[in-house]
Parts: sequence; C-alpha cells; structure tokens
Amino acid sequence: MKARTLGRHFRESFKSLGRNGWMTFASASAVTVTLILVGVFFVIMMNLNKVATTIEEDVEIRVHIDVAANEQDQEDLRQKIEGIPEVKTVEYSTKEKELDSLIDSLGEEGEAFKLFEQDNPLNDVFIVKTKNPAETMKAAKQIEKMEYAAKVKYGQGQVEKLFNFINAGRNVGLVLIIGLLFTAMFLISNTIKITIMSRRKEIEIMRLVGATNSFIRWPFFLEGLWLGLLGSIIPIALVSTAYYYAYDYLAPKLEGHFIKLLEFSPFVYQISGLIILMGALIGVWGSLMSVRKFLKV
Repeated sequence: MKARTLGRHFRESFKSLGRNGWMTFASASAVTVTLILVGVFFVIMMNLNKVATTIEEDVEIRVHIDVAANEQDQEDLRQKIEGIPEVKTVEYSTKEKELDSLIDSLGEEGEAFKLFEQDNPLNDVFIVKTKNPAETMKAAKQIEKMEYAAKVKYGQGQVEKLFNFINAGRNVGLVLIIGLLFTAMFLISNTIKITIMSRRKEIEIMRLVGATNSFIRWPFFLEGLWLGLLGSIIPIALVSTAYYYAYDYLAPKLEGHFIKLLEFSPFVYQISGLIILMGALIGVWGSLMSVRKFLKV
C-alpha cells in the first residue's frame, strides 16, 4: 500500500470519529466498561494464581530416616532419592534442628519440649522437593519403598485435594476470562455495527464505483483500532489506581503469611499492556466483522 493511500485512510478514520461523535462515544464506552470488567478479573485471577503457585512450591516430602541407619546408610538413601527423576532437591535436617523447629512453631507451648533436648526422640529428616509439585505424590510412593525410609509424610489426602482445587480454580478462571472476552467482542461488534449501518450507503457507493474491499476496510480497521485504544485509557487508569491502593493496604497485612500479592511494579505495567492489546484487538475485530456484510453489494 502506498504511503499516500495509507495517509488518506488515517485521515478518513479520524474524520469519521469526529463526524460520528455520539456513536464514537458509545463504542468507546462499550470498550471501556468491558475492559474494566476484564481488567479487574485478570488482576484477581493472576493474584490467585500467584497464591496457588506459592502454595504448590511449599509442598514437600519429609522423609524420616530410620534411627538404625548409620551415616553411610543415610548417604545411600539420599543418593537413591536424588536418583528419582521427579526430585529437584534433597535437604538434610538433623533431629536437633527438627526439635528446634518444633519448639519455635509452638511458641510458648513449645517450651515444654525443651525437656527432650538431652534425649531427643525425633528422627533425622530428608526434606524433598520435586521439579513439578504435582509429582509430589508419585515421588513419595517411590521413597516409601526404600530401605531406612521409616516414615514418609507429604500431606497424603490433603495434597491431592489441594491440587484438584487449584486446577479446578485455574480452569474455571480460564473459562470465565474467555467468556468475558467473547462477550466483549459481541457487545462491541454490535455497537460498532450501529455506527457502520448509518454509513452503509457510503460503503455501497464506494463498492459500485470500483473500490476494492481492502480499500474500504482500511478506514474502518483504523477506526476500530482508535476506538479500542480510546476505550482502554480509563480501564488502565482505574485498574492501576485501584491496585496501587489495594496493594499498599493489603501487602503489609499479609507479610509473614504464605499469601503474597504480585508486586505493583512491574505487574501494573503488564496488565496495562494487556488491556491496551485487548482493546485494540476487540476494536479492530468488531469493526471488521461489522463492515463485512456491507461489502457484499
């Protein structure tokens, strides 16, 4: 396409936005409302995914070593565990360290367990993490069969429920996001269609005098792009501002817990870029789908 022709398309798209002021406002408003909903939902879902990922990463296998195992037996057991394809890391924790952790975790009530410091009844432990948290159960089953693995704990029953819940949440979130996007495209397509219907005679005349489909589509393509970009400005401002205050309020309160929000930066820039991209794509798609029927003259 020649630069002169492209320039003409740009001018026409801007003139059209000005000539159809109220319809431009209606279309941009439809994009705005939709993107606010999509943006808020994305923020919530991505933070929930962050929490789910953190929980998954905290899942571990605790292998209690048989008290009859000597140093060489313990080393052999470590090597066997490390040889499991699903295993990522194996950390050794002495029974003294295990007792200290128990005392610390119980607070004031844990003081009573200091009586066992001279005669510690706990086992030395291997703390095992897998490459993929979902493979925890599979690795644990293999470790249970190994010699000198006296007890293997990984939250059996609870872990399965946890992963099922997380996977279900992610699947539901994905379906809802896709549903919102298709709803947005439908609403905006219908809104833009009303704008284009008022100009159907103009399109028909252009077709009758020999204008190609691509020549007719280009101004509408650009017009949809501008509408999408205009409609993304307010959602970006609202979502960014709301997340700034939400993060500023919640992050200190959640500090020390396993729940951590995505940091304001760079997350807010990522979500802003996503909103701009969605606005542009929805606007272009809505325009092109709406103008297509009028090209059949």
